Amino acid sequence: MLFGAWVSGLASLGLFFHQWLERDHNPNPHPLSLQGADGVVEVTLRRNRAGHYVASGKINGEPVRFLIDTGATEVALSLDLAQRLDLRLGPEGTSHTANGITRAWPTRLARVELGDLVAHGVRASVLPNMPDDEVLLGMSFLKPLELIQRGDTLTLRGQLP
Repeated sequence: MLFGAWVSGLASLGLFFHQWLERDHNPNPHPLSLQGADGVVEVTLRRNRAGHYVASGKINGEPVRFLIDTGATEVALSLDLAQRLDLRLGPEGTSHTANGITRAWPTRLARVELGDLVAHGVRASVLPNMPDDEVLLGMSFLKPLELIQRGDTLTLRGQLP
């Protein structure tokens, strides 16, 4: 009995710390959205401890974790994730990234969701060296939006086509 209690206690403690670390990295698991009478949508994100804006969203209905990256021309995702999403890839080319030049394949994302902000036909790049668990949400999604940063929050405001 005592052994079972210890195992149960350690498992509970491990789960608690896993959830705490996940919230620390992604403080926006359910981004707050507001929609005005004029149809303008606002999504407000909190910055994580590392100073990044990370939020949960969806690509083609599948849950993903976005890292907001205004320096990225397009949405960028890993080759493994592209294969899981069954994306059609264009011809292989190269891409200039913060980590240097890498292989890349162009694609289009049928639907990208961040809170109530939804865009269709979003240009994206598939990069083989990207980590699987994060998608760079670049300007091919962000460009039509107004970005307002105040303190530790970033508000994305607008209507997407």
